[in-house]
Amino acid sequence: MPRATLLRQRLLLLFLAGMLLLFSPLVVQFETSGRWLGVPALFVYLFLSWAALIGIAAWIVSRTRD
Repeated sequence: MPRATLLRQRLLLLFLAGMLLLFSPLVVQFETSGRWLGVPALFVYLFLSWAALIGIAAWIVSRTRD
């Protein structure tokens, strides 16, 4: 399988995982939760999910350059 096709598939899977993490009933669970270290749990969840998606995308793209 060509590298470009594999890269596209991985990034598409990451996009779908991001959609599931950020736009699903899973987010509602954190909306009613308490606080973590004084910050609402929803904000912590959204920030950590967003940061993880960016980190994984960077890892996928940098791995293909080798």
